[in-house]
Amino acid sequence: MASTLKDGESVVDQSSAVGGGVDDVYGEDRASEDQLITPWTVSVASGYTLLRDPHHNKGLAFTERERDSHYLRGLLPPAVATQELQEKKLMQNIRSYEVPLHRYVAMMELEERNERLFYKLLIDNVEELLPVVYTPTVGEACQKYGSIFKRPQGLYISLKEKGKILEVLRNWPERNIQVIVVTDGERILGLGDLGCQGMGIPVGKLALYTALGGVRPSACLPITIDVGTNNQKLLDDDFYIGLRQKRATGKEYYDLLEEFMSAVKQNYGEKVLVQFEDFANHNAFELLAKYRTSHLVFNDDIQGTASVVLAGLVASLKLLGGSLADHTFLFLGAGEAGTGIAELIALEISTKTNIPIDEARKKIWLVDSKGLIVSSRKETLQHFKKPWAHEHEPLSTLLDAVKAIKPSVLIGTSGVGQTFTQDVVEAMAAFNERPLIMALSNPTSQAECTAEQAYTWTQGRAIFSSGSPFDPYEYNGNVFIPGQANNAYIFPGLGFGLVISGAIRVHDEMLLAASEALANQVTQEHYDKGMIYPPLTNIRKISAHIAANVAAKAYDLGLATRLPRPADLVKYAESCMYTPNYRSYR
Repeated sequence: MASTLKDGESVVDQSSAVGGGVDDVYGEDRASEDQLITPWTVSVASGYTLLRDPHHNKGLAFTERERDSHYLRGLLPPAVATQELQEKKLMQNIRSYEVPLHRYVAMMELEERNERLFYKLLIDNVEELLPVVYTPTVGEACQKYGSIFKRPQGLYISLKEKGKILEVLRNWPERNIQVIVVTDGERILGLGDLGCQGMGIPVGKLALYTALGGVRPSACLPITIDVGTNNQKLLDDDFYIGLRQKRATGKEYYDLLEEFMSAVKQNYGEKVLVQFEDFANHNAFELLAKYRTSHLVFNDDIQGTASVVLAGLVASLKLLGGSLADHTFLFLGAGEAGTGIAELIALEISTKTNIPIDEARKKIWLVDSKGLIVSSRKETLQHFKKPWAHEHEPLSTLLDAVKAIKPSVLIGTSGVGQTFTQDVVEAMAAFNERPLIMALSNPTSQAECTAEQAYTWTQGRAIFSSGSPFDPYEYNGNVFIPGQANNAYIFPGLGFGLVISGAIRVHDEMLLAASEALANQVTQEHYDKGMIYPPLTNIRKISAHIAANVAAKAYDLGLATRLPRPADLVKYAESCMYTPNYRSYR
């Protein structure tokens, strides 16, 4: 035990690490489930306080002995329930709600009163509850966040806090933060500028970091940077919870972000992962480029989406044949997601074939709102689109581009629903035996086409993947299971790999390592059902393999600081994962 404390230090010696790559201050996760631990808060929690502390509350699962020793007699009904029985009851309650938003609210309320039970539910019922706490329901939750807001779930840093951001970070009760997810709310999913109400996204992402990736909840910090909103509907809404002003831009915006990034490093150190989430294109690229050499940063919309799509492409080669370099790719959408995916595909082709990346890019074509991106448009293009301006005559529509380019893979990142029309999909099927169609825009309403449309218009020959979930579809007696290129496959494992290795920077080779690990989890059984992603039910195992691959790459590149390197990184990752089973209290 430490006898003296510096500002912000734990009361437990810092050498007492670590499940999930963070300090396990009170030994909870180093104890086996039958060992006794003390439910510390500021002091030992008792009775009424203990029932209102979500980190330690177990509800009716407190044993008779615990009820005596922690002054809980009379504060609970006499029945004693197991965690499994509580889980059964809550799932029954959640399933009784017909409106997805009501399920979302029920899950958030559970997290606020009983953290371990929340994560137990999410882990054990991941395929059913993922669409509730994440895409697509989280989109509606953000739209209505002002109305459903009850209790702050993260930090709000607005222009009012300029010059005081370090103080604001120190107001957060947890000191050993390992992962921060931050948004400025300007481009929430496909829904646009939701301002301060974008907080639902960092909260949802970090719930998945814990449930799917095993990072301890206390090591996760959701943050919203509020610089105003250009959404007039929100500005006129009595229940809006953010600044009532138009968005700050230019120097004022970037000065605030610079203060934030400096304060994060000062307060939490070099190894805290900052994940940028749902920033508008013009800021997303600039922030990633600016901070990737000085901070441990990751943009899920650019890099996470790219990594999960690349994994699907690598896996699909078993069905399509050939290598990535043998295929031609056409994108609808040239924003942060589209160009991020395109760049990672080019990097993978370049790495595997040893051809220059400029040459690899020529296999990839992009269509934006003005048509095919070609060299004659170069002068008017945004900087992130210029590498994709190839020699070709101008074409104004997606259908014209499909017919001229003849891609084997069609990828949608446009954010506009129903843009893969019947003509477009049928054109893909005309010159491909197995056209690969990835309608990636979220939420479901913004998908470029549905699974049913893709299978029907190609007579069941398409390999289909989407961003949001679609139900299995039967065509001519065959049941097809649509793939979901869900970032949840990648970012929890990637982030966990960075944490357990103590990485100090994110390198593109780590993204390739994550993609490779995910693609390797697809089995012949999955291929037989037309799947190019493994089921989400195995996500903890998948995340452990991704974390191990990413950590291995961090060690290989000399970017890991947690030494010595574990002999078996998969076993090490699994051993570090947070588990939400109840603990017994002294």
